[in-house]
Amino acid sequence: MLDLAGQWALSDESGGDAVAMQVPGDGISALHAAGAIADPYWGRNEYDLRWICERDWVLTRRFSSDGAAAELCIEGLDTIAEVRLNGALVLQAANAFRRWRVDVSAHLRAGENEISIRFASVVREAARLQAEQPFPVPYAAQNCPISNGNMIRKPACDFGWDWNIALAPFGIWGGIRLEPVAPRIRDIIVSQRHHDGRAEVTVEVLADGPAVSVSLCGVTATAAVVAGRARAILSIETPDLWWPAGQGTQALHQLRVTMGEVVATRRIGLRQLDLVSEPDAAGRSFGFRINGRDAFAKGANWIPADALHGRISEAAVRDLLQSAVDAHMNMIRVWGGGRYEPDWFYDLCDELGLMVWQDFMFACNLYPSTPTFLAEVDAEVRDVVARINHHACLAVWCGDNELIGALTWFDESRKDRDRYLVSYDRLNRTIETALQQTAPAANWWPSSPSPGPLAFGDAWHDDSSGDMHFWSVWHEGRDFDHYRDVSPRFCSEFGFQSYPGMAAIRRFAGREDFNIAAPVMESHQKNAGGNARIAETMFRYFRFPVGFENFVYLSQVQQGLAIKTAVTHWRSLTPHCQGALIWQLNDTWPVCSWASLDHGGAWKLLHHMAQQFFQPVLVSAVPVGDMIELRAVNDAQAGPVTLRAMAVDMAGATRPLAEMTAEVGTAAQVLARISRHDMAAQEMLAFTWETTTGARSGDVFAPQPYKHYDLRDAKIDLQVTEKAGFFEITLTAQALALFVALEADQPGRFSNNAFALFPDYPATLRFTPATPGVAPHFTIRDLHSATYGAA
Repeated sequence: MLDLAGQWALSDESGGDAVAMQVPGDGISALHAAGAIADPYWGRNEYDLRWICERDWVLTRRFSSDGAAAELCIEGLDTIAEVRLNGALVLQAANAFRRWRVDVSAHLRAGENEISIRFASVVREAARLQAEQPFPVPYAAQNCPISNGNMIRKPACDFGWDWNIALAPFGIWGGIRLEPVAPRIRDIIVSQRHHDGRAEVTVEVLADGPAVSVSLCGVTATAAVVAGRARAILSIETPDLWWPAGQGTQALHQLRVTMGEVVATRRIGLRQLDLVSEPDAAGRSFGFRINGRDAFAKGANWIPADALHGRISEAAVRDLLQSAVDAHMNMIRVWGGGRYEPDWFYDLCDELGLMVWQDFMFACNLYPSTPTFLAEVDAEVRDVVARINHHACLAVWCGDNELIGALTWFDESRKDRDRYLVSYDRLNRTIETALQQTAPAANWWPSSPSPGPLAFGDAWHDDSSGDMHFWSVWHEGRDFDHYRDVSPRFCSEFGFQSYPGMAAIRRFAGREDFNIAAPVMESHQKNAGGNARIAETMFRYFRFPVGFENFVYLSQVQQGLAIKTAVTHWRSLTPHCQGALIWQLNDTWPVCSWASLDHGGAWKLLHHMAQQFFQPVLVSAVPVGDMIELRAVNDAQAGPVTLRAMAVDMAGATRPLAEMTAEVGTAAQVLARISRHDMAAQEMLAFTWETTTGARSGDVFAPQPYKHYDLRDAKIDLQVTEKAGFFEITLTAQALALFVALEADQPGRFSNNAFALFPDYPATLRFTPATPGVAPHFTIRDLHSATYGAA
């Protein structure tokens, strides 16, 4: 094998703007690294760099070979590319999601060779393809300032999104190499059936040789290869099972396939993971059953880790996924406007216990249904499914993101729904058929959101069936309480925006731009009206903050409150509701967005709050008329939970309202009902709960908007002690302090943030710096200091 990764030469179609480029990598990152362009993420530079995607670009490099027969293998070729070897055209590709393999033996020389890749402008090619369609195929122009991205098989968000920069980058995501022409094991398809304490594992091997040997957990079977396929069944007694995070351990085993001297391995987890969606009295259920146990899906939507794929690293992605697990998440949804992730991404999810809802890469647009386009889709689906199907983390394959809803978004499809519905059905059936023919046992869901198979209803407002996207609070400006007006079976998207943290803001803006109306700030807000909606919501719930940094803090507090309202209510409906996936986990660049993690991985206050509202044992405050119900649910094994409820005034003085102990399991139950009349106008409801394992937690519920409370200066005191590798911080208060948040002047992570602090109850937490050795300076904020102007 000859690896062709490393340094290549990049230039535009005329030979200009010549720079070195690292492969894997993208052209925009290469131009920036060479000093040929400014930082795309700084200020408003994005708009001055759109010319890059309007040109053709050429990558070249020389290499030495012994001239032996070889195949050229490329992963992540983005996107419309012509590959030449020693001047001969050896590959034409137009799909960034596929693996490419072509025999180049006839063009390979002994000695020096030259390989070149010409990337055509996706702007020009997309316009050409749109013009060739038999009828117009609209795209989401409100998201994508670069036109016609629905014509090109590359990440839809590369053309812009309501959280993403629009640069349409090009390059190579994965590997590029020459492999000897020889018999090989192409792909391995794995399915499982568990019964009577036994795992029956079926392994289908796509291979070129006469026979294969398959081994797993000490069990071996052989099978003949017929028409390029071999099938072996292995029976594993009393298997060591794989479980999602919070449900058990993530046992992984090596599957080994041997064909003569050729060996291929896969790391798999033994588990039965079922999508359960059945008609019931309410409509149609939706949830996941793992090893016979129903598991509430707690998680978030995943988008690409960076807008420029050359900046993505496995270490940074691991940190993002670990943050999800640290917040008690057990599922991520790989959203359909991004990309199918590399193999190591799914390896990480296997290790960490993160179930993956995997969209196919179609989002928010209408798409062609011509034979040529559908043939490309068919090849894409078969290739991707064959590549990653074996992973324990994969919970469901979903046909697309919001394409059913998109039928109602465009004049063309509203006026001629039959045509566009049939066109959509052709695409969706192509995807489903290719999936089921490649991995027949895979879980399939047609679209997200969707009421169910062949159902094309409004899954944004109908909460009775299937999975729901609930956006009325953000996009329609409804109150946070509106989250309690719906009872979804599974909510796979919902969100509320905030500003990124100040560390992220300083990476794209100078102090002169620290104003929400500054052009730089507006250019890092891609959702129309987003800044105004953040500010208007503050007027609804809070006294307005003092200064820009407090505005940023309060935007994150209200984002956390919005999502907390939704999740705590929906978890209190278990088992009617079986999942809540926040939009979104991460950001592609520093931007105002719905993410709980800033670009780069720093925790926003929402993520700290998620660590609390996703904890295994949760008690939620749910207002019902004049009463406030305290409802409990337990993700783990049922056990006793002791609840104590009290009224707390602004001085922090408390008085008891209720105390009780009850057995709490996975079905939510009401532990106590508190009358609003039991609390004075300047009192809130505080409550704590404790399990017999010693786990203890608590929360504060405000019956009125926070602006109606006369908060006091809590005079928070901070004591810092340096320990081995971290700093221990102890906080005390002289009055009730709400949403106490610490910030550090260096990267790192707090063990807790956005919490309530009571007099006589010190809080101790830790800060772990990213780079040990430098003493950090801490800033404390709370709701009073942010809105009254205290230091």
